[in-house]
Amino acid sequence: MNSNEKEYFQDSMPGNVCFGCGNDNHDGLHVKSFWEQDESVCIWQSKEKYHGWSDLLNGGVMATIIDCHCMGTAMAHAYKIENRLLGSDPEYRYATGRLNVKYLLPTSNNHPVELRAKVIEVKNRKTVMKCDVISQGKKTAEADVVAIRVYDASQQTDENKFK
Repeated sequence: MNSNEKEYFQDSMPGNVCFGCGNDNHDGLHVKSFWEQDESVCIWQSKEKYHGWSDLLNGGVMATIIDCHCMGTAMAHAYKIENRLLGSDPEYRYATGRLNVKYLLPTSNNHPVELRAKVIEVKNRKTVMKCDVISQGKKTAEADVVAIRVYDASQQTDENKFK
């Protein structure tokens, strides 16, 4: 990878069919997240079909991109603190334990949104994060998110592997 290429968390998740972040979901939102120092970043461009009111991003779609960005962040953070490359074994997967979104301002559906998440705490299987949504230079939403590690390949057998 050259210095201009970003290492997207979701590219290290084979077989991911999630609507929000799955590379293997052709109809999905295709959230892509990467590290920028100690924050994870996602730049996401909506489509007309995701309007709420005219020219505004639908709040449920916004919650979905926050959710998927943060689940990817929790996974990538676990690899980071273990000093491992994304996609290395054992594989981890996370699910939403809590998602609390505070909508601050209307968010344009016609401009890219930037999501910035920061890990606040890791305790056992839980990763606590804060995530901001920025549109046209203004913070339009903020979220408190808890991700729970629901899959750890080192503790699984082939018969009960979660996919």
